[in-house]
Amino acid sequence: MTLESVWEAFRDTDRRMKETDRRMKATGEQMKDTDRRIKDTDRLIKEIGEQIKESNANFEKRMKKFDETVGSWANNQGAFAEEYFFNSFENGRQNFFGEKYDRIMKNVKGLDYVIDDEYDILLINGKSVGIVEVKFKVHENDIPKVIRKAETFRVNHPNYTNHQIYLGLATMAFYPGLEQECISRGIAVIKQVGDTVVINDTHLRAY
Repeated sequence: MTLESVWEAFRDTDRRMKETDRRMKATGEQMKDTDRRIKDTDRLIKEIGEQIKESNANFEKRMKKFDETVGSWANNQGAFAEEYFFNSFENGRQNFFGEKYDRIMKNVKGLDYVIDDEYDILLINGKSVGIVEVKFKVHENDIPKVIRKAETFRVNHPNYTNHQIYLGLATMAFYPGLEQECISRGIAVIKQVGDTVVINDTHLRAY
């Protein structure tokens, strides 16, 4: 080994060390760049998450407002229907279920009621009680609820245990299938036809 070869080996080693150092610096820069990208991605994900939360919060607020509006609208419709039919009975139309009724009441609950229930319109005399369930828009699922009114009324109003109980379903409009179902169950059909309230109670049965 000559002196020249030794110096050449040192120079080669120095070059290699410099190249290694350069590569390490480049790798360091790449790692820094990767770290910046990761931080930017995390920040972006966080911003998107905040936007989604804000969007969800706004959506929930809008849905709540919508539900409140729809609920209020539905309640107003129901109240209108109740008032309409109550006034129709009150204004000289108390001949119902083939009988004359002395008292008419609305939105009645039990005195010390056991079962949580309410009766939209009650027609009462010395021997009979007429219970009218009022719906702005009626559905076939409402029929079992109407029939249940007779059961809960006897429990909640024991003073009328010996009275005959008749049932009616009042709505602003019936569709034929539902009207026929009421007739087959012995429930009076009460509906608005033009400016008139029409009552079909010829098929009644006592509950």
